[in-house]
Amino acid sequence: MLSRLTMTFALLTIAVPANAQADLESGLAGAVRGCEEWVLNPASWSEGIGPFVATVGLGSQMSLVETVGEEALPPQEMRAANHYWRINSTENAGYILVVSDQLPICHITGGGGSDLQPVVETVLASEDFLARWVKSDESSRGDMLTTEFRNREEPAFSIVISRAQEAGQRLDRVQVLASAMFELAD
Repeated sequence: MLSRLTMTFALLTIAVPANAQADLESGLAGAVRGCEEWVLNPASWSEGIGPFVATVGLGSQMSLVETVGEEALPPQEMRAANHYWRINSTENAGYILVVSDQLPICHITGGGGSDLQPVVETVLASEDFLARWVKSDESSRGDMLTTEFRNREEPAFSIVISRAQEAGQRLDRVQVLASAMFELAD
């Protein structure tokens, strides 16, 4: 019997792409880009989502959905006026981007039948990602590695990304979890 998590990510279905690794990488990179765009450029979505979707650059791989499973929701304090974007990367793996039109936050989960650990490491080491983000902290707990990054242009905007420390870990759980927020001055 499939776990609830596996069933949630099993719903992320499109035709099997020719290059699954590249599709998984572009899906995660798009989710991070979407996170940045939503928080740092509200004008891209405040009067219609077209400019936002175009900036993310995933086309039909990304769609707005009404609800997501509990495992894809952000922490309770980030649950206000949320919108849910499903990013279909392969037939059995993808990402969910949760954003808010009231709070400067976003939340990304990824999972499914493909090992996302190498995908996450590739995206985090990419020139595109490193041009926008700088690592500020890293820690490990059990088999999970957590890294915090600060946005280079807006240092008050940070993202914390957790994933397995090495490839070949369990696939029946959320494999990548990222939460970002813009720290408002008091």
